[in-house]
Amino acid sequence: MKRKEIMSNTAVTDELLEALDYEHYWNGLSTPMRDDVNPLSKEEKIEKIRSHFKSIMETLGMDLNDDSLQETPLRVAKMYVNEVFKGLDADNKPAIKLFKNGYKYKEMLVERDITVYSYCEHHFVPIIGKAHVAYISNGNVIGLSKINRLVEYYSKRPQVQERLNEQIARALIEVLKTEDVAVIIDAEHLCVKSRGIQDTASSTVTASYHGKFKNETTRKEFLTYINLNA
Repeated sequence: MKRKEIMSNTAVTDELLEALDYEHYWNGLSTPMRDDVNPLSKEEKIEKIRSHFKSIMETLGMDLNDDSLQETPLRVAKMYVNEVFKGLDADNKPAIKLFKNGYKYKEMLVERDITVYSYCEHHFVPIIGKAHVAYISNGNVIGLSKINRLVEYYSKRPQVQERLNEQIARALIEVLKTEDVAVIIDAEHLCVKSRGIQDTASSTVTASYHGKFKNETTRKEFLTYINLNA
């Protein structure tokens, strides 16, 4: 059954939702993906992209007999599938293990300056920046590196920053079983810097506050930790 058919079924149960990749029922926050395509292996994806990118280069008038360009279509295809867009493959989603908060830590935990390296879905050029993540334990804690891995997973796909910000926040809420989560992303978009307006000085900041972080005092504390509190 396709995701659209599942989500139109009023008898959907919590068990069924848990069996789905939770990002697909975020009411429009999921990455746009077609339901009507047969899954391809990595090797098949690489070969199709290689062939298409070879045609693009030839259309631009480039000589693929040049030894510097001969392997470029294959290099690009491998980069797309295995690196910069690997977040499109659910098999690459990091496995998350939680630990009991045995030390009774009740304050917020902040992981700041997490590298964001994504690609703008409008022009397929890089989005480069930092994510700042905070949560307040609801009885469990997450390994610090897993926060970084979740940020990386959702970054490694064609994105818009607003969606990326919310996907990271919603994933943490689902994993940690707490609403007390905040995520801020501060990033530079090469679609702004390298084309169009060519503004090399600007950056874009997005935020997602949930639970206790909707409280002004808690939010200000978080912003102070990441040096964004005016």
